[in-house]
Amino acid sequence: MDKPLNVNRLRTHFSLIKLIAWTCIFLGLILFFSLHYPHSSPSNRLKYLEDSDWKYQILNSGRPKSRNGFRVLVTGAAGFVGMHVSTALRQRGDGVVGLDNFNGYYEKSLKRAREDLLKSKGVFIVEGDINDGVLLTKLFKLVKFTHVMHLAAQAGVRYAMKNPGSYVHSNIGGFVSLLEVCKLMNPQPAIVWASSSSVYGLNKKVPFSEIDRTDNPSSLYAATKKAGEAIAHTYNHIHGLSITGLRFFTVYGPWGRPDMAYFFFTRDILKGKQISVFEGLNGFTVSRDFTYIDDIVKGCLGALDTATKSTGSGGVKKGPAQLRVYNLGNTSPVPVRKLVNILEKLLKVKANKVVSPMPANGDVLFTHANISLARRELGYKPTTDLQSGLKKFVAWYLDYYKPSGKKSSV
Repeated sequence: MDKPLNVNRLRTHFSLIKLIAWTCIFLGLILFFSLHYPHSSPSNRLKYLEDSDWKYQILNSGRPKSRNGFRVLVTGAAGFVGMHVSTALRQRGDGVVGLDNFNGYYEKSLKRAREDLLKSKGVFIVEGDINDGVLLTKLFKLVKFTHVMHLAAQAGVRYAMKNPGSYVHSNIGGFVSLLEVCKLMNPQPAIVWASSSSVYGLNKKVPFSEIDRTDNPSSLYAATKKAGEAIAHTYNHIHGLSITGLRFFTVYGPWGRPDMAYFFFTRDILKGKQISVFEGLNGFTVSRDFTYIDDIVKGCLGALDTATKSTGSGGVKKGPAQLRVYNLGNTSPVPVRKLVNILEKLLKVKANKVVSPMPANGDVLFTHANISLARRELGYKPTTDLQSGLKKFVAWYLDYYKPSGKKSSV
């Protein structure tokens, strides 16, 4: 009986060593890259902090419509998922304050259009960086946030080949900056944040389950999300923060990101440009577990609604706190070739496509989510198939990018 016990102790010991190693490596990278990426300028920050109209808009936006409503800080609110989650929260009566730096990773006009839409719903977005601790602290002093929905991140697998520092700055440094502020609050907020299906990396076991190994990332983006999960564990263990990570699987839909395949395929098909459909060795089909945005939003709200309170106060842990991670996918992987076929039918345009080998840029050949845990604990149940979801996306795209050049706000 002693041998299994010793083996378990060794496994635990090495797991702790691995966790500490991951955390130390990426905290070191945070320190290095922080010297190369400036924070919000002091003049802009002071202008915000002293502006009474700015304060009023934040207070009004963060005020719940119902007595038991949440007060939620949504980072990355002008992003694809952030806009949809913020809208859903506000529509059900929660107070919502957004935070976004409106970076130039893709067209800013789309982010500003999302901001306008949220403004019409009564959601105010503060323009600022999650690495700005002074700004974050001010926001928490103005609004006693009960929850944080952390969706701000440097997205995209391929872009890391060009600008690796942005991933460390946003996905690791920004997450730590946010947690540092949250840990000092009294009471501390419960935190739900966006991890990624990319953490499964080179895992060949399918469908991907939350208990599978995630120590073989195939891209820097995946590595920063893996580091985020390790950092979440650390702040939960030391400071008593209630933290839930959500591993999103290829989210798509209206108001989506232009760097995603379904989006730029649509654009290029309409323009008659050639599109590349990648395949693996021996003709292996590239497939994705495409998940419609409305289903993802339901999962995000389910995570917020089931999150228990943090147990710390002023950075000091008072007792065990909730730490969770869930897959949010559709459970039905679809070959990218089929995605193109559906778009051709919806657009009534034949794609000029060429089949090419998948480049060594960090992308993986397939993703497939096991969502049994999220279904059981969050009540998560995706209902939109790819055909139906793409039909809604194409309708939005054709309306938003009208030939007249005028952008729709619906």
